[in-house]
Amino acid sequence: MGAVKPENGNDPPFWEQPLDRLSDAEWEALCDGCGQCCTHKLEDADTGEIYPTDVSCRLLDTCTARCMDYPNRKRHVPDCLQLTRETAGTLPWLPDSCAYRLRAHGKPLPEWHYLVCGAREAVKRAGVSVAGRVISEDEAGPIEEHALIEGFTLVQAPDEDEDE
Repeated sequence: MGAVKPENGNDPPFWEQPLDRLSDAEWEALCDGCGQCCTHKLEDADTGEIYPTDVSCRLLDTCTARCMDYPNRKRHVPDCLQLTRETAGTLPWLPDSCAYRLRAHGKPLPEWHYLVCGAREAVKRAGVSVAGRVISEDEAGPIEEHALIEGFTLVQAPDEDEDE
């Protein structure tokens, strides 16, 4: 499959248009399917810094990085955040590679994005997808144990009984 081409050869492809000009179908098509937005993040209460984890939403298929019930996700996960044209450029936890974030800031899609290269698997080859690299929140245990902080090692606090 080759890169997706615009219907009219003179018009730029829809993914190069401002977000507010996209149809709902075009908006949905921007998603590269990396699954990074569906992983849990930890926020430092003092600094506001956000740290990624390798824990995904229970609806994320950890092998494909695709939502298993996207149309009904809010019913199963009420706090699932709906990404909108208005919020795409304002959410600090979206990865720098996110097509929504890039386009909100007027930047081009990366060469590995399926709309550019025509291959859905390119997101995995580029190392951007969480497929096969995350664990479901239903299996993870304490999320703090899954923080992906360079140089950080979790130290377990002693049980209260051990102090006595």
